[in-house]
Amino acid sequence: MTDLAIKCIDAKGIITKTDLPVCDYATNPYVGCTHACRYCYASFMKRFTNHPEPWGAFLDVKEWPPIRDPSRYAGKEIFIGSVTDPYLLQEAEFGRTRSLLEQLRGSGARISIATKSDLILRDLDLISGFPEARVSWSINTLDESFREDMDSAVSVVRRLEAMRRFHDAGIRTTCFNSPIFPGIIDPFRIIDEAKDACNLVWLENLNLRSSFKSDIMGYITDRYPDLVPLYDRIYNHKDPSCWSDLDVRMRAFCSEEGLEYVTNDDSMSRPFGDPPIVVNYFFHEKIRKSSKREGRDARVA
Repeated sequence: MTDLAIKCIDAKGIITKTDLPVCDYATNPYVGCTHACRYCYASFMKRFTNHPEPWGAFLDVKEWPPIRDPSRYAGKEIFIGSVTDPYLLQEAEFGRTRSLLEQLRGSGARISIATKSDLILRDLDLISGFPEARVSWSINTLDESFREDMDSAVSVVRRLEAMRRFHDAGIRTTCFNSPIFPGIIDPFRIIDEAKDACNLVWLENLNLRSSFKSDIMGYITDRYPDLVPLYDRIYNHKDPSCWSDLDVRMRAFCSEEGLEYVTNDDSMSRPFGDPPIVVNYFFHEKIRKSSKREGRDARVA
């Protein structure tokens, strides 16, 4: 990415308590995310960072004091990457995520990592030393041209290969099929491609409540004009039938494929499966948390 503004900042700490339903604590070694995903909910972070640059064009690299008594996180779930990708291209230079993992090594903490990168393979041996480690890859298309329109991360092929290598190493893996663009994304094909390399598949609908709505709607108008009426019904007239219909079709598909299918109501208590369990997160209002709390945590962590 050209004209990327990078600076190092001092943080009071790196791990914060969180209200996210999937973990006890969250940590973000960076502020901002150079993957520059056009649909990224984390773009709300600009409200808290005072960055004038567009989302994706800045990166703050955190420096923090050594973690005091890491063993106090024993048995707790720490989510790495709630509002940034911890394995951005710049991680190869700054190593902030690796430093965090090294400080937590042997603590007994349980870690979850979300990424769009295969740089995480560098730390496979380190991550495998954590109990019940979980790693998820965002894979919302098999079409590289569409992927290039949406983000600056590595190719889908590289993500799938990284997921497969972690899965083969015995680390619990998730294919995060998000966001599903109606009429563009085929989640059934993605499940077919990923089902032998993951223990969970999370399905999440495209959410256009955020500031990027106008950009995405403009993109649909320019590139997929035939879908404009569908997107107008879903995102301007709040018609949920698209997701209800997909829910029905997905349930039937999973039944035919011998895959367990659950909703976000009960998925948190489910173990990882093999073959994977498919989880429906189509209804955001049941899991959405305050962006104010997330922004504050990410800013000071």
